[in-house]
Amino acid sequence: MSETIFSKIINREIEADIVHEDDQCLAFRDVNPQAPMHILVIPKKPITMLADASDGDQALLGHLLLSARRIAADEGYGDAFRTVINNGEAVGQSVFHLHIHILGGRSFSWPPG
Repeated sequence: MSETIFSKIINREIEADIVHEDDQCLAFRDVNPQAPMHILVIPKKPITMLADASDGDQALLGHLLLSARRIAADEGYGDAFRTVINNGEAVGQSVFHLHIHILGGRSFSWPPG
């Protein structure tokens, strides 16, 4: 995987408003928020997109989702939030480093987008 803006955030080459960090992931506020709460959760392991994750990434993927749940709760949105993972340019992925969007604080429609 080539270096991305997210890998630069992990390496502290670019500043971000970090809300959570542990040995497996980092979470920070989106610079272009689409909701009152819009946080991105990224693995420190470079994975381009969900389709590129392997069976060996199962624990990491679960960790990302459980981290998203905890972060939403810490932000005050534990009972109502949306998670989004875009997989590929055709569906809106613009940074090719796997990431989970956590959105909350406004109403969402279904189906999305």
